[in-house]
Amino acid sequence: MARIIVLGGGFAGLWAAIGAARKREEIGADGDIEIRLIDRNPYHNIRVRNYEADLGEVALPLSRLLDPIGVDHGLGEVEAIDPVRREISLVTSGGEERLGYDRLVLALGSEVMRPDIPGLAAHAFDVDTYAAALRLEHHLFSLGRSEASPGRSTVVVVGAGFTGIEVAAEMPDRLTRAGITGGRRIILVDPNPAIGVTIGAHARPVIETALSSLQVETRLGVRVASVEAAGVYLDSGEFIAAQTVIWCAGMRASRLAGSFGSARDRLGRLPVDPFMRLADVPGVFAAGDVASSVIDGLHPTVMSCQFARPMGRFAGHNVVADLVGLPMLPLRIDWYVTVLDLGAWGALYTEGWDREVKTTGQAAKSTKQTINRKRIYPPLSGSKDELFAAAAPTVQAPPPTYGAR
Repeated sequence: MARIIVLGGGFAGLWAAIGAARKREEIGADGDIEIRLIDRNPYHNIRVRNYEADLGEVALPLSRLLDPIGVDHGLGEVEAIDPVRREISLVTSGGEERLGYDRLVLALGSEVMRPDIPGLAAHAFDVDTYAAALRLEHHLFSLGRSEASPGRSTVVVVGAGFTGIEVAAEMPDRLTRAGITGGRRIILVDPNPAIGVTIGAHARPVIETALSSLQVETRLGVRVASVEAAGVYLDSGEFIAAQTVIWCAGMRASRLAGSFGSARDRLGRLPVDPFMRLADVPGVFAAGDVASSVIDGLHPTVMSCQFARPMGRFAGHNVVADLVGLPMLPLRIDWYVTVLDLGAWGALYTEGWDREVKTTGQAAKSTKQTINRKRIYPPLSGSKDELFAAAAPTVQAPPPTYGAR
């Protein structure tokens, strides 16, 4: 029996596995092709919701999604990939394990970059994973039950890109939920001279208005020099007393992207063709944050579920087609939007690669909630037909807009 291994259970990996199972059934090869997904966690994390106040529905058991379609799934930490031998090395609860493959889909995603700053590893929080988001939530509720003390009500968010802005904008509601209501300060720190440099000039005034409304302070053009249990030192010399420091300063592709000897981009991503194949590495496909594909003839994908999900669907379809010698389908996406959550103020919706503002405030918030709570979720009914329909190798239309700016 031929074996397809999918590494990673995030947006790209989950949809690659479901897409592969869909294609396998379509060609009547259920008894001939084994599909196995491996992840360090037994759940699919709706990662883009990790900043939210309510984490109740952001971890979906993989068994609920994969058992109905006959995809095996196992827990393990991937240690190494040998593309010559077509073999992966895992550490599981039972020890070390090696697995061979006929085809591989690399979908191990990205992780927050943690530079070697004194005290960062010991004292800072993040929302990179579900476990990390839970740790932050428990910390905030613990502070809410404690007596007043220096920095108890102050949160420092480091990194004013998409994630940092969403974390800072959501923090007033999170502090209220945790029972922290008096003397609150939320401070957003970034080395750039302006908020949201990567988001673009069109969007910046909207973000600045929202953060001001939410009473989020900024420290721009400065870096964190060190982190302590009691607060952070900035390279400007300022010390901010804060018992909560959240690190949101940049992402990088999984280190295992370096297993293939291919050139990688500045984010550590592997280039893939429109079929999601690695060049010069037979039998290997890649999708999601670990891969970069030019999807409209000009623009490479960015690290977001907007691209990871279709990349996964096409990778899953194509890995089976490639295995059995059938034509593959190229992925092409001719639209791009961003929807930035701005907490109680609302949200920001932009269209196009120059990020022209389409809607703001509560109108954009409705779009954001449709995305976060419905659009990016797999069917949860346990129906094989619904899962396969959602995994079809097609590209969704842009998300809906509600009202004008």
